[in-house]
Amino acid sequence: MAGLTPNYVLRRLGMWLLTIWLGATVIFIIPRLAPGDPVAAMVSRLTAQAGFVENSAAMIEAWRARFGLDGPILVQYFSYLRSVLTFDLGYSLSSFPSRVDEMVFQALPWTLGLLTVATLISFVLGNLIGALMAWRRTPGWARNMLPFTLTFTSIPFFMFGILLIYLFAFGLRWFPPSGAFASGVSVGFNWEFIRSVIHYGTLPALAIVVTSMGFWALGMRGMMITNDGEDYMILAEAKGLRPRRVFWFYGMRNSILPQVTALALSLGSIAGGSTLVEYIFAYPGMGYLLYLGIVNTDYTLIQGIVFMLIMGTATAVLILDLLYPLIDPRITYGKG
Repeated sequence: MAGLTPNYVLRRLGMWLLTIWLGATVIFIIPRLAPGDPVAAMVSRLTAQAGFVENSAAMIEAWRARFGLDGPILVQYFSYLRSVLTFDLGYSLSSFPSRVDEMVFQALPWTLGLLTVATLISFVLGNLIGALMAWRRTPGWARNMLPFTLTFTSIPFFMFGILLIYLFAFGLRWFPPSGAFASGVSVGFNWEFIRSVIHYGTLPALAIVVTSMGFWALGMRGMMITNDGEDYMILAEAKGLRPRRVFWFYGMRNSILPQVTALALSLGSIAGGSTLVEYIFAYPGMGYLLYLGIVNTDYTLIQGIVFMLIMGTATAVLILDLLYPLIDPRITYGKG
């Protein structure tokens, strides 16, 4: 970390703040470009359920004033920025009086548990497969079999999820088609609940792992082929080091850096990519919550979830930039 100068750290912090501000501004603008009024849509749903809502026009005006949607757009914008700076995400328009931060923090553990584990498994398996495909000492039979593991890469993960539901939920009945855990199970840190969560999360996790590890494999294969002819690889083999050591410490270590960058970005925006998977499996994570917010034109819920995604991605990139010298000692940050 000796090459990490204070000027560089300050510049990265400035870029982090700028990224968050620009992202927050964009997610404030985009929902308001969509046609329709969220409060009117909420009253329309109440009318559809109850058959008649008395004084609906007055109710719409009162709710617009309650959520600050009746003021000028700049007033709404600065009020929104003030709320963001204080992490006050406000109330959900479609689930009032539920607060957005409470809804997000209830859904966040499910998404982190499912998507983080699935992404890390996919990352490890994909990079190992890609490295073995490029490694000259890999046995021929294994090198010929490894491409078959990439067969499902071209299939969207939500389509593969539907296939898994058909085969293993409705066909073989090995796994449940939807949900996060069995009804009647006591929620808590106990084996029965953990086993139920793993059982219900297997199919959505499998859909993500099988369809995404091919991207990691192809990226690692290209990096390993590029580094295979480097001087340090030739020197390591000339010194008589064991092939296993050359593979892990000279081949994979020097090829993994771009993959770690992509991993940080994917982990930072993990909930965004889970929307369709969680919707298909009715999994109560942030992706499913975001889907509900979009369907119900819930400005505050959409803004709250996407803001958390922006914060996660920007923070992951910031941490990764500061940790680069530990991953690769060749990287130093000077004054320029």
